[in-house]
Amino acid sequence: MEIILDNAGKRFNRDWIFRNLTITFKEGQRYAITGPNGSGKSTLLQVLSGSMSPSSGKINWQQHAALPHEEVHKYVSIAAPYLEIIEEMTASEFLHFHQTFKPLNGTSIKDILEIIGLSHAADKQIRFYSSGMKQRVKLAQAIFASAPILLLDEPCTNLDTMGYELYHNLIKEYCQNKLVVVSSNDINEYNFCEKVISIMEHK
Repeated sequence: MEIILDNAGKRFNRDWIFRNLTITFKEGQRYAITGPNGSGKSTLLQVLSGSMSPSSGKINWQQHAALPHEEVHKYVSIAAPYLEIIEEMTASEFLHFHQTFKPLNGTSIKDILEIIGLSHAADKQIRFYSSGMKQRVKLAQAIFASAPILLLDEPCTNLDTMGYELYHNLIKEYCQNKLVVVSSNDINEYNFCEKVISIMEHK
């Protein structure tokens, strides 16, 4: 699975968020998008996810052949601060619900909750979770999805030292064959990435 950007750019009104970006994101590789807060990292990630179209240039998702735009969401999982989880559900209920439209990778929900350290709170409504516990649920629904593309926007938001360690273990153990793109200005969130793209170089 590949994402191919050809001279792509995105602007809002007259302000370019990024432009003249040509790159191929390849399956099994890990990429970081870096830049200051408000520089457009999240916008680029949304373009990669297919939820936002570029203003110039082209984007293609390749799975043996080019994918129709309406099919892209099946191949992408994402964790981001602006994506909400259903807090009236328990973590177990939420993951069961989530897998009805984004199948999991074969790991049982019971095992997922054990792995992310939330088995003790599996039957507690998410609204009673701490912000760090909620972030673990967000990461789990994205990382354990069977989708070949994983997009992570500030993935360690609200996580403590143990949470950072969990995050790195999840990437190492469950994302070896995925195309992983991390949007962050915290090197501890992307220090495993082989390629770093500075969005400020594409203004």
